[in-house]
Amino acid sequence: MPSFDIVSEINLEEVRNATENSTRELSTRFDFRGVEASYEWKSPAVVVQSESDYQVKQLVDILRNQLVKRKLDPRSMNISSPEFSGKTCTQKVTFQEGIEKDVAKKVVKVIKDSKIKVQAAIQGEQVRVTGKKRDDLQAVMQLVREAELDQPFQFKNFKD
Repeated sequence: MPSFDIVSEINLEEVRNATENSTRELSTRFDFRGVEASYEWKSPAVVVQSESDYQVKQLVDILRNQLVKRKLDPRSMNISSPEFSGKTCTQKVTFQEGIEKDVAKKVVKVIKDSKIKVQAAIQGEQVRVTGKKRDDLQAVMQLVREAELDQPFQFKNFKD
């Protein structure tokens, strides 16, 4: 019986590369000349630091653009609230991996509500979908891509 897994993963090596590219772009930006601003890669998170919260928001936008250039979905970013200490503002950006239980339940509900003849089961941090027809499984993939669940999904282990 054909099956596949719905997972949510992010390539941390690409995130590190995006962080390094953001640092390079920061060094060429005219609006950050003479400003203490930096990116720091602390696996699996990025620490963004600058003098004001407005500049930190700009730095997060630069990082988001670099992630898009590296074909990583920025919806996987979890941005903490800014922390002020002295004259610096720091914000931590973490990356969501795995599907949380409540999101997995929403995925299963979306699949069941579609009336496509497949079975969906939550297995840890992934959802296994099985069905008799390959076309049904591809319809489920399309359905999950179009669902607004604020998290990127990948499809692994497609077996006939």
